[in-house]
Amino acid sequence: MLNNKIDFAVVFMANNANPNGDPLNGNRPRINYDGYGEVSDVCIKRKIRNRLQDAGYSIFVQSDDRCDDGFKSLSDRASAADEIKKAGKDREAYAKAACEKWMDVRAFGQVFAFKVDSAKGVSVGVRGPVSIHTAKSVLPVNIESMQITKSVNSVTKDSKSSDTMGMKHTVEHGMYVTYGSINTQLAEKTGFSDEDAEAIKQALISLFENDCSSARPEGSMEVYKVIWWKHNCKGGQYSSAKVHRSLKVEAKNDNPKSIDDYDVTVTPLEGLEAEIYEGR
Repeated sequence: MLNNKIDFAVVFMANNANPNGDPLNGNRPRINYDGYGEVSDVCIKRKIRNRLQDAGYSIFVQSDDRCDDGFKSLSDRASAADEIKKAGKDREAYAKAACEKWMDVRAFGQVFAFKVDSAKGVSVGVRGPVSIHTAKSVLPVNIESMQITKSVNSVTKDSKSSDTMGMKHTVEHGMYVTYGSINTQLAEKTGFSDEDAEAIKQALISLFENDCSSARPEGSMEVYKVIWWKHNCKGGQYSSAKVHRSLKVEAKNDNPKSIDDYDVTVTPLEGLEAEIYEGR
């Protein structure tokens, strides 16, 4: 059981990478109206799930390219679980079984509402204790766009020539910060434990391991610091907002290009120690 509220922050860097493409904007890296880079909380949770899966935890929301149990949909995965079958239409038993079986359900929560026969189906919502903010860059980011070509047609008799143009977008350099919290009240309901919190911490420290792609080549994404605040009570000694504000990430100059161009400082809060970990 989790007996202490936890707040955390992750400082990470992107160099010539697309941290999180926006499908509504030609897969360009996400930015807000002021030009600051963003990485959605959904994207960050996806990476945490992948790291937990690599560590051997059972994950409910698996990506297709990392599926380890052969199921092609969430509905199939849920309906095939013996623990879920035993719960039947009892919502509390269903939620408890799902939390016990899948790490990401008891951490982030999940809505179980699938298109099945209404006479047999059951709709269950689980609220998870782990909440994560959208990451935002310290400074506005510069997005570089590159035209690319393919050297061969995808299919025989393709009407397009082999030199059809495409685009690849990357952030030249950006330091991002995201924040999160673990709520003890919700942890009691899902069975989220101190051991689970430690697993989340280790996943954050190694967030970009096994995450390389053409958009994010190996080494282009790096966790710089993970800051972990463990309160001495369930309710927390300070509000999460105040704890998160104690972290300052500032550029030393107007054109930072590397980790060495930033200062990361944590203002001490009386009675609350900040544990600081280097990324792997």
